[in-house]
Amino acid sequence: MKANIKLIAMAALVACTLFGMIASLQAQASIGDWTIRKSEKPGKIVFTLIISDRHDHFNREMDQPVSELHDLDLSKAGKQDVQFTLARDAGKFECEGFLRDGEGAGIFHFSPDSNYPQAMLALGFEGIDSEKQLEMAVDDVSLSFAKEMKAERLEGLDTDKLIAFRIFGVDKAFIEQLRSLGLSATDSDRLVAFRIHGVTPEMVRYLQKDGYKPDEGTLVAMRIHGATPEWMNEMKKAGYDHIELEELIAFRIHGVSPEFISKLNQLGYSRPEPEQLIAMRIHGVTPEFIKDMRSRGVQDLTIDKLVSLRIHGID
Repeated sequence: MKANIKLIAMAALVACTLFGMIASLQAQASIGDWTIRKSEKPGKIVFTLIISDRHDHFNREMDQPVSELHDLDLSKAGKQDVQFTLARDAGKFECEGFLRDGEGAGIFHFSPDSNYPQAMLALGFEGIDSEKQLEMAVDDVSLSFAKEMKAERLEGLDTDKLIAFRIFGVDKAFIEQLRSLGLSATDSDRLVAFRIHGVTPEMVRYLQKDGYKPDEGTLVAMRIHGATPEWMNEMKKAGYDHIELEELIAFRIHGVSPEFISKLNQLGYSRPEPEQLIAMRIHGVTPEFIKDMRSRGVQDLTIDKLVSLRIHGID
């Protein structure tokens, strides 16, 4: 009986040890999918990493230099089985699968670098669990990139912002271009917003050339509402040159367009003031409403009278 108890105890110990080893291995490795497509950029392929589990689903498509995919040979024609490695500071992606004429798919096993979280912590970036480390490897948040961004003395810079920077393309060159144009470019959230909404150095140069000195909040608002340089050129042709940026934003918000202005001109309203145009759109003074009032014999319809009629419910 004592021997059986000892065997049972030993079996339980072995089972617990094996369970611990398996749990440790699961914590140390992740599995996902990859695809490769041809790229128009010389020396690169379109490489996509796809990760899906019960907690999360995301994929990243990138123009990847072929030279960084170790042991991958794209010179062979036809179908071939492949095994290759993509090494990042946060860990390695061991990939296997197949290619047919340089395109294909397969699975990867991710092995995190055990030194990475501590190295990032030494730089001031904390909160890197296994899931975040995988994402930082996917987005190539390297130690050198973290050091480079740290040196820019940005407000609100943390681990999540580093990931966002890599996803949306905020880098040292982008920051330096903005600063060379007189912007502070120190707010991490705003830098991400610039990239998401399309605030570029070229846009800033265009506005400065036109005599504007936009602040960062105005730049984001312009892009959110579609007050682009191209649209501004259309407004210039309609007679609205060098008006306030806030009025241009209001034009976009309320639907003051070159077409709307053209129809007003045809009705005899030549170049209304920006605030009049905005008021007309807010209160629903349309070309159709003006024509309807005239057909009823209402005369001397100034813009202010038209707006007043709509405010008081005349339709």
